[in-house]
Amino acid sequence: MVGRSRIERPEMSTRGTMEAVSTETGRHVLEVHARLIRRRGILVAAMAVLTLLAILLDLTTGPSGMGISELWMVLSDHENTTRAMQVIFWNVRLPIAMMAVLVGAALSLAGAEMQTVLDNPLASPFTLGVSSAASLGASLAIILGLGLPLVPPHMIVAGNAFVFALGSVLLLQYLARGGGGIETLVLFGIALVFTFNALVALVQFMASADALQQLVFWSMGNLGSASWETVAALGVVTVLLFPFSLGASWKMTALRLGEERASSFGVDVARLRFFSLLRVSLLAATAVAFVGTVGFIGLVGPHIARLLVGEDHRFLLPASLCSGALVMSLASVASKMLVPGMLLPVGIVTSLVGLPVFFILIHRRRRRP
Repeated sequence: MVGRSRIERPEMSTRGTMEAVSTETGRHVLEVHARLIRRRGILVAAMAVLTLLAILLDLTTGPSGMGISELWMVLSDHENTTRAMQVIFWNVRLPIAMMAVLVGAALSLAGAEMQTVLDNPLASPFTLGVSSAASLGASLAIILGLGLPLVPPHMIVAGNAFVFALGSVLLLQYLARGGGGIETLVLFGIALVFTFNALVALVQFMASADALQQLVFWSMGNLGSASWETVAALGVVTVLLFPFSLGASWKMTALRLGEERASSFGVDVARLRFFSLLRVSLLAATAVAFVGTVGFIGLVGPHIARLLVGEDHRFLLPASLCSGALVMSLASVASKMLVPGMLLPVGIVTSLVGLPVFFILIHRRRRRP
């Protein structure tokens, strides 16, 4: 008995040591994970603060020359504030600044979801024909005067663009419902892009010079037509859809591991993809309907967020929303400063910024083994 106890004691001691080491290792892993979570949260908060600063910069720039001192006078209701200063701030600069933030947030959030469900880092909200369909709807309103019934005259273009953009995604879902996976979805999307572009070209061929100029200007992306009515509409859509995107964040994180792995975790991939594309279409269609085609925000914004916070969609989606808002707000500032005394279409500015990033992403993708 004595000899047996002497043999068992070292085994018990070894087992206890291994358990202690395992506990210590687990505690260390949890501490590292907690630090990572805090770091990501701080980064998202920092991006939100930078966005607020960009909004302030946007409010203090413009052809009128009204700077930060005049802005403070308007906000503090100073006695020296003129009627013109109040109109410029409340009816022009603030709606444009808020629309820039909301458009950037909506397109970047839509882009993050699109890149995940298509498993393609080069995807954007316009990959599957949303922009082309919106352009077709706008061209029918601008050139042919065709619009939806009971829609106010000043909202015909936006209403047509929204309905056509949303209808394109529903049509895509109908065409791809027989299965085939991501490849079938993308192929149908490309086919729709060419079809809508051909129809737009046909409508342009029949257009007068004035109508054609209006359509071209709309397609460049313009924040100058922003109003409190359009800001409120896009704000409501973004605020209502973001909780649903965030609620599906863990499923989308699992989807980044592959469809088979996500299915093994209990994720209904087809259902997830359908509702994600529905959110993408609503966000992109509403944004495009009010400001026209604004390219590359839905591509650049999610990649900036991914570089900062990684693939965890609990942080990637809020970070994408903030990064898109920040980039779009800075693009709004640049559109007013590049050519003094003139407001450039913001779509031109975002394309100039997004093209280099797009080429870099293609180059990195080609270098992968």
